[in-house]
Amino acid sequence: MIKVGLIGGGGIAGAHIRGYEAHAGEIAVVAVADAFEETAQRRATELGATAYTDYTAMIAAEQLDAVDICLPHHLHADAIVAAARAGLHILCEKPLCLTPGEARRVNAAVAEAGVTLMCAHNQLFMPAVAKAKELLDAGTIGPVYEVRTTDSFYNDFDPANMGWRAHTATSGGGELIDTGYHPSYLLLHLAGARPVEATAMLSTHRLKFMEGEDSAQVLVRFDNGVVGQMVTSWAYQPASSTERFSVVGELGSLTSDGTSLSYRLRDGREESFDFEPVDTFAAEIGHFAECLANGTRPLHTEDEGIQVLGLLLAAYEGAREKTIAPVLDVLN
Repeated sequence: MIKVGLIGGGGIAGAHIRGYEAHAGEIAVVAVADAFEETAQRRATELGATAYTDYTAMIAAEQLDAVDICLPHHLHADAIVAAARAGLHILCEKPLCLTPGEARRVNAAVAEAGVTLMCAHNQLFMPAVAKAKELLDAGTIGPVYEVRTTDSFYNDFDPANMGWRAHTATSGGGELIDTGYHPSYLLLHLAGARPVEATAMLSTHRLKFMEGEDSAQVLVRFDNGVVGQMVTSWAYQPASSTERFSVVGELGSLTSDGTSLSYRLRDGREESFDFEPVDTFAAEIGHFAECLANGTRPLHTEDEGIQVLGLLLAAYEGAREKTIAPVLDVLN
């Protein structure tokens, strides 16, 4: 049994807890730390775990194998470093961290400790994404030219319930580095390459009390020549014909609405797939447990997390400077 300490008991922790319940024979939360004692106690009671209000105390007191970090964005880096220095494996919610300096600290701590860090990129576990990646790796549509991703919805945030996400100091930006992080790592995954330059147009259409944007359109070039386009928003539902993701290659294209997938080749061949719904958070926790049990690499580690951060920071710079910005190699 892999013993986990949950760091942060807020909203997203509930989705993670479902994952631990689905894999109860392999991995379990034995301790919970949250700065709010009431939250820590509530989650601990829910899980049959021990409650703490300080995660450093939890790490020191408990015999843990790993931690699961579900904190606000600006607190991720310190928690990762503390866990790594204690020799614990790490599952961290998105984004991995917020700045190049934090990325260097995280990378160094994980490398020095020799622990496994998995980025909690749950949408990688959508069956349509897994099938698309299988088809792309098999060369079904040939060399890839273009990838597009979309993640937009009507968000009912208001000043009373948005909390730390309303402030750039704690969120790292606006919608782009929050929900927009999902279509960003999907771009990376489907392009199969490292991002080298990016730009964006940012908008605040509706949630005008936010310090950051509520919508973003991003353009990215990868080092294999693939161009990525991404649209993400909290302001509106996308048009009904909008794909969740699509990929165009030399031989044809594939497209998905998130629950089904089809490809069509220029020679007329085509195929469609429908998938049963999957709890992607449960699949994510299962993958984390499997990687720790077998010593295998997670789909996305700190390496991909840092690449996604670089992509987003370049997009923000491109929007700010009205140019195309290079994706900096923050580790060199």
